[in-house]
Amino acid sequence: MDVAFNKNEDIHKLQLTDLKKRLLQTYKGGGIDRIEKQHLAGKLTARERIDYLFDKSSKSIEIGALAGNDMYHAQGGCPSGGVVVKIGYIKNKLCIVVANDATVKAGAWFPITGKKNLRAQEIAMENRLPIIYLVDSAGVFLPMQDEIFPDKENFGRIFRNNAIMSSMGITQISAVMGSCVAGGAYLPIMSDESLIVEKTGSIFLAGSYLVKAAIGESIDNETLGGAISQTELSGVIDYKAKDDKDALDKIKTIVDKIGAYDKAGFNRVKPIKPTEKENEILGILPSVRNQPYNMLDIIKRLVDNSDIEEYKKDYGKTLICGYARIDGWAVGIIANQRKIVKNAKGEMQFGGVIYSDSADKAARFIANCNQKKVPLVFLQDVTGFMVGSKSEHGGIIKDGAKMVNAVSNSVVPKFTIIIGNSYGAGNYAMCGKAYDPRFIVAWPSAQLAVMGGAQAAQVLLQIEVASLKKQGKKITKENEAELLDKIESNYKMQSSPYYAAARLWTDAVINPLDTRQWISTGIEAANHAPIEKKFNLGVFQV
Repeated sequence: MDVAFNKNEDIHKLQLTDLKKRLLQTYKGGGIDRIEKQHLAGKLTARERIDYLFDKSSKSIEIGALAGNDMYHAQGGCPSGGVVVKIGYIKNKLCIVVANDATVKAGAWFPITGKKNLRAQEIAMENRLPIIYLVDSAGVFLPMQDEIFPDKENFGRIFRNNAIMSSMGITQISAVMGSCVAGGAYLPIMSDESLIVEKTGSIFLAGSYLVKAAIGESIDNETLGGAISQTELSGVIDYKAKDDKDALDKIKTIVDKIGAYDKAGFNRVKPIKPTEKENEILGILPSVRNQPYNMLDIIKRLVDNSDIEEYKKDYGKTLICGYARIDGWAVGIIANQRKIVKNAKGEMQFGGVIYSDSADKAARFIANCNQKKVPLVFLQDVTGFMVGSKSEHGGIIKDGAKMVNAVSNSVVPKFTIIIGNSYGAGNYAMCGKAYDPRFIVAWPSAQLAVMGGAQAAQVLLQIEVASLKKQGKKITKENEAELLDKIESNYKMQSSPYYAAARLWTDAVINPLDTRQWISTGIEAANHAPIEKKFNLGVFQV
């Protein structure tokens, strides 16, 4: 391999080391001391509970592992959003599990906790997946109650979703494995079946202190809402378990008896590994963001047998569209081509930019995939749509809107992988978070922003300088340089894939070599939900 390949590989390996360090720190939750405290109370941690629940040696993926990271510093932080969400196999059935992490503020709900729980429920509803809640939470984090309680996408939406999922026939199972108080008590009871662990589990609308304050009754929490009270007296809970493992074993037994699901019918054959070496992705992807490369070299290391059948290969060359297979599943791939190419007129087209012909091609390809019931995979490395008088007069807005319309109305499942740049309207057209991808993940090399850092910094600098001059302040070249450095640093932080993952703009930051597993698991999950809508672009200028 050449020097550039080795340099790229070294830099991307360093990024992967950074990702691993961040994840390992996140996996510690509230810290070693609190984990030990949980063990001394006879309880497993959230991650230990999930590991015990999943089939041994089976694969799983984690949603929002980095949610909440580097947020809520004044409140002591909220690693992983205080809740662990994983998709994996229980008794050979694909399920999604939501487990409160009681080592993080006793499992209290921060704003990001609510957002992550709603994301888990969204995945369950979109894919008709059984969902298991492992409840161990002190309830809403009261100092931030105004950000978690009253709005549409806040705490109460979870119970609304419980009811909707029940009407959809989606299996919901809850295990009360610690505290379960106030409004949170509705979640287990709105599930199909519920369990409670003796001595460590309790569930009530108001704990003993609040009961004393409200009505003057003196009572301990165990008598008020422990396992015996809620299974033998109230009948609120269905099953009683002697410890965590007993409760998890009972869940396995329940899941084991769930009947077969109706399939969407996505095409799958026996998987074949790529013939090109997958780990070469790290050397092919440039470490310099604006450097061109051939996206086909990346695709051939992601798809079965390294084989892709390109659609309109010689038209709209800044977007690659084509049929392929990933882990046996048939997929339609739409990827930004980062090479500098010539169009049919011999004009130069710059990599990462979407031109009119490319947008037109993509819209047609999306329609074809919907007609054939082929899931879509978007590989993003996009700087936006082409600008300038020639593009405007050629109808770039119309063609771009045509592509956005097709993405918006697509009924087959969509999966988005942010490889490099994800800027502005390019993010939208290439199925950004606002366009309902079933999963959206980023590689450590990704960057999400309204525009490139250098351009944005110059614009922001001009605004800031103009504002200071209006205040009568004199701005020297040194002042401008300091301002620019500050703006660039802040913009770089906000466009980082970790900034996005912390806020759940993406589901995860992943190792590029895990991309095939994420897409395969996503399509398997989507196959649980038959497509009920027809693809229709509505009234539009085609």
